[in-house]
Amino acid sequence: MANGHSAQGPVTPAVVFGMLQAYQQTASLKAAIDLDVFTAVGDGPGDVASIARHCKASERGIRILCDYLVIHGVLLKEDGRYRHTPTSAAFLDPRSPSSLATIAQFLGNQALNDPMKELTEIVRRGRTTLDGDGSVEPENPLWVQFAETMAPMMAPMAAPLGKVVLDGHTGPMRVLDIAAGHGLFGIEIAKQNPQAHVTGLDWAPVLRVALKNAEKAGVHDRYDMLPGSAFEVEFGGPYDAVLLTNFLHHFDKPTCVGLLKKVRGAVKAGGRVATLEFVPDENRVSPPMPAAFALTMLATTRAGDAYPLSELRGMYEEAGLREVSGHPIPMSPHTIVMGRA
Repeated sequence: MANGHSAQGPVTPAVVFGMLQAYQQTASLKAAIDLDVFTAVGDGPGDVASIARHCKASERGIRILCDYLVIHGVLLKEDGRYRHTPTSAAFLDPRSPSSLATIAQFLGNQALNDPMKELTEIVRRGRTTLDGDGSVEPENPLWVQFAETMAPMMAPMAAPLGKVVLDGHTGPMRVLDIAAGHGLFGIEIAKQNPQAHVTGLDWAPVLRVALKNAEKAGVHDRYDMLPGSAFEVEFGGPYDAVLLTNFLHHFDKPTCVGLLKKVRGAVKAGGRVATLEFVPDENRVSPPMPAAFALTMLATTRAGDAYPLSELRGMYEEAGLREVSGHPIPMSPHTIVMGRA
């Protein structure tokens, strides 16, 4: 480097300013969702006055907020009027079938975000400053909100997971869905295989959300609830397949192996065990979303992490599972990790 230039071009502090002020992007998007800006923009005509009336907000506030969203590529502006980008039309207008607007409630929850204010101390300690086991403390109401609001983000993963788990199987089968949450993954198996019977395991208030989703999907007669902790309740079985979706990352390796051994004991010979995880590359810095998820686990759990496939394979194999394979879901930060008993 010479004279303030690198091989890639001039060296600027833009990334530094961007990271230090990134909280403004989070706050502006959440405010726009809370105020229902994206419905107003979709309705048109898109002028400040009409958006402000719809949102019951000041014209000054709406103008500055919407301009900020334009600056960051969320909205478009032409002749003083705002309109959707393809992204905001698809994922932020509440009337879109692919809208993700509800996920702001969970991702914006203070229980998840407050620890980031103490990240210096968390890095020193190597674990969350939240009490007990952090976000996975027993009966944490956070997971009811997750079940109620995060379905739009998780729904696109359900069909690919169901296809991988079933692998063409159409006969009678029993499925255990551990940490079922909204229940969409077990429900999808029941939809794809009319002879599948699913048992959802989670805290009782969370399972009530899953049962409502099973009723909406028309599979509630093949959906049972097993309330409690995955580490404490008896699984029963034997099962043809066990799902562990978005769960192992909350714990350290020995805890994960212990749980997988318990799962192994509840699965029929040849049965399948599927996890859905944020799986970074072995270098742990790419792809960005799965790799960055490790910071969320540092901030909110005692010992959780985003595990590369080699480490997840090692956990599976130590638990007595074989034929471990990774199946990245296209256009998603998630990977399905499969193993056989």
